[in-house]
Amino acid sequence: MKQDNIFANNQKVVDFAFDDSVADVFPDMIRRSVPGYETVISLLGVYAGQYAKDNSNVYDLGCSLGAATLAMHRQTSSRKLKHICIDNSEAMVKRCQSRLARHMPESDLDVLCEDIEKSEISNASLVVINFTLQFLSPESRLSLLKKVYEGMLPGGALILSEKIIFDNEEENQQQIEWYHNMKRSNGYSDLEISQKRAALENVMIPDTLEQHQTRLQEAGFSQSYQWFQSFNFISLVALKS
Repeated sequence: MKQDNIFANNQKVVDFAFDDSVADVFPDMIRRSVPGYETVISLLGVYAGQYAKDNSNVYDLGCSLGAATLAMHRQTSSRKLKHICIDNSEAMVKRCQSRLARHMPESDLDVLCEDIEKSEISNASLVVINFTLQFLSPESRLSLLKKVYEGMLPGGALILSEKIIFDNEEENQQQIEWYHNMKRSNGYSDLEISQKRAALENVMIPDTLEQHQTRLQEAGFSQSYQWFQSFNFISLVALKS
């Protein structure tokens, strides 16, 4: 696994992008930067076991290297499913296709390089949006969730994982401090933490938990539950009646 040292040297910081340099070190970056990431990924298999139904589609929107899809496939390999992975980063899609092809039949898989806001969602029993919604413009997030809801079968589920902010400023700052301490414990320097934070400032805009829950309700989901939290990272499951 290549080590993430993209922000190790003092540099002119530009907006973060999921380009070749990020794709090359992404497994290390996500493991060291997102608390509980491996737990979230592994437990997606549990949700797939319950919600992914024969002769339906399972979507991974903002799939990066396909870790979520692989975890879900491992728990449902005996079912007749089409796994559809979508990302707008050519660097990610190229590596995702190669990686998943080693573990999944070609007939079970579509890997698409396109904007998830323009993607078609249909016949979906399970949709995963892992740490992706936060990179869309805030005004376009509801329309994406509505499209997911409309393309989902009754009884289907959406797993939405995100970095969040807190309404209470004291709690927000405390969670950020704990999170940065976690990154330090994983080997990132203060310079790396500071420069990556600056690079993300204009491209990743987190919401509060309440904003997510309200938006899911407005999109049509009858129920949503928070099932995971580690510092300022959470995951929700939303259900279609």
